[in-house]
Amino acid sequence: MCRLFGFRSVIDSQVHQSLVNADNALAFQSERHPDGWGVAYYVDDAPHVTRSASTAMEDQLFARVSGVVSSQTVLAHIRRATVGATNVLNCHPFQYGRWVFAHNGDVPEFQRCREEVESRIAPRLRRFILGDTDSERIFSLFLTQLSQYGPLGTRLGVHEVSSALEETVRIVREIADTPDAPSPALLTLMVTD
Repeated sequence: MCRLFGFRSVIDSQVHQSLVNADNALAFQSERHPDGWGVAYYVDDAPHVTRSASTAMEDQLFARVSGVVSSQTVLAHIRRATVGATNVLNCHPFQYGRWVFAHNGDVPEFQRCREEVESRIAPRLRRFILGDTDSERIFSLFLTQLSQYGPLGTRLGVHEVSSALEETVRIVREIADTPDAPSPALLTLMVTD
C-alpha cells in the first residue's frame, strides 16, 4: 500500500523537512513504496500538482518540488502499486478543478467490481479518468456524490464534503466487500479543495 502526507496551516509553511529530511520522511519511505509519487499544494487558492512514476528517493524533481513548496495546504503521496501499471497516470494525488485526492489502500481484485464502480460515476466525470487505478475511480465517485450538494466549482461546507466521503466509502464497500471478496477494501482517503 501507499503512504500519505497531509499538511494544513493558517500560514504558508515549507514542508521540505517532512518530505525529504525527517527520520520518517516520504522520501525514505519510498524505498518500500517505489512506484511513483505526487505532491499537491495551493498557490493563490489554486492547486498545483506534480507527479512522477519514479521512486521519490531517487528523483531529483521530488527534492526540488518539496524544496520550493510553501503553502497552507499540502497533500503528498508515494505509491506502492496494487492496482494499475507503474506510470504517471496512476500516481496520486488526482485533481479535478480545486479538488485534490489521494488514497492509501486498495480494493482487492478490483477488476471483479470495476464495472459496477464505474457505473456509479457521473458520465460527465467518467470521461476524465485517465489511469487504471481503483483510487482514481474512487475519487470520481466522491466527486459524483459531492456534486449532489452543488456545483463542484463552488465552496461546500465540511458537512457536505464529509457526507459525500462517507457515501463514497459506503458505495465502494457495498460493491467490493461481498462474501466472495478475498478481503475487505482498504480505504484511507484524503481530499481537499
